[in-house]
Amino acid sequence: MGDTEQFSATQREAGDGAPGATAAFPYDRMTVERFRAAFPRARWRDDMGAWFVPGVTAERRLNAWSSREWSGVLAHADERGRDVFAFDPITSPYLDAADDLVVRTPYSRAVVAELRQVPWARWNPASKAWRVPFRSFEELRRRWQGIEAEARRAEPEARRERERSRRASQEHGERLAEAAERRRNRYPVPEDALPPLGCVVMTHAGCAMFEAVTGEVVEASVATRFYPDVLAETGTLIWATLRRPTHDELVRAWPAQAASVPVELARGWWQPTIEVLREERRRAASLERAQATRRSPETKADAGDKEGR
Repeated sequence: MGDTEQFSATQREAGDGAPGATAAFPYDRMTVERFRAAFPRARWRDDMGAWFVPGVTAERRLNAWSSREWSGVLAHADERGRDVFAFDPITSPYLDAADDLVVRTPYSRAVVAELRQVPWARWNPASKAWRVPFRSFEELRRRWQGIEAEARRAEPEARRERERSRRASQEHGERLAEAAERRRNRYPVPEDALPPLGCVVMTHAGCAMFEAVTGEVVEASVATRFYPDVLAETGTLIWATLRRPTHDELVRAWPAQAASVPVELARGWWQPTIEVLREERRRAASLERAQATRRSPETKADAGDKEGR
């Protein structure tokens, strides 16, 4: 936030067409008193949310006054903040003190979000650091514990350690195994309750169209690990191949008149309701549009141009 954002003057007209300008600045009793002394004809306007100063030269006079007023106010605030920092500084590898406070951390969205809440803090592309004037030191101190913690989390070694821990976790292994199972495009069905082929049905893995029943018996360990909701009351579970239905197939699908019952859920497939079909149609349409965009000649040409550059 720049210093000029502390005060703004805009050329406006009053409701009766009288020329003038509006002035807006953070409320402070002493500042208001000095403002009223400098502009005795100024009036607060609720409809504008600002002070209205009449006159054709009002904007020029307001800007001249703000230059004098805020330069002194901000200089005093900077000096006071510098004294506070000298008495009780923040000691951190991410903070240096120069003409202002220089905050340099590894990139972190959380750090950026915190610093954006600090008044007058600004990003300096040349030094690749955040510059915070001393007048904002107290607010920076209030947020510093969170900023420093997020900065340490963003360090490359900390990121690598978290990635190693994630990859070594049991949950990560389970997700990889589940993804590999989904790529097989198969699903267990009760031998005595086979799903219709070529029709849109709902499963515990989402909407699907069964294409064939292989007859291969499902291993008990696989069924328990990846398909615990599919049960066979009698007989055994066998594999069936399936695929995701297209948007056109979902549009033509006939919805169920009522929600599925426990018996249907236990066998692993049932007829979807209209609410489910609408959501699946929306997702399918979005996916097909994205695929068409990637396949379009214009997209391929743009990609080739980028590679050439």
